[in-house]
Amino acid sequence: MKPRFKTEADWEYAELLMQPALIRVLDRLRGKLETSSWTGEFREVTEPIPGHCLELTRGVGGEVVKSVNLWELCFRICFQNYVVTDDPEQSYEVEIDRDLLDEDEDVDWERLDEKAEAIVRSIFFQLPRDLDLDSDL
Repeated sequence: MKPRFKTEADWEYAELLMQPALIRVLDRLRGKLETSSWTGEFREVTEPIPGHCLELTRGVGGEVVKSVNLWELCFRICFQNYVVTDDPEQSYEVEIDRDLLDEDEDVDWERLDEKAEAIVRSIFFQLPRDLDLDSDL
């Protein structure tokens, strides 16, 4: 989905939050991959917007089980009630999650980190589990 900003302020806050959100997402994904039986490989994508997907596989030469768009993870962190859709051309109006801002309207690093951790954890929680392998949670 391509986000449309509800207000000019939402656009400005998105500029403030998106880079730190991406850094947190990458760090949390790296940490989860290091302690799990899943393997991740990044792939460039051009639709709906240029960026990268993380393709998660399990086992040597395994099939891709899940492909996760990194921007969509960042959108889920930065926007209130962000909805992932199957239609990449669909566009919804979005609002910044202002809980990620402190009283001075700067990034609240602790809340940003907590939300990134929760969203990355939810991705791994939704993956299929095999009783023969260690738990990834």
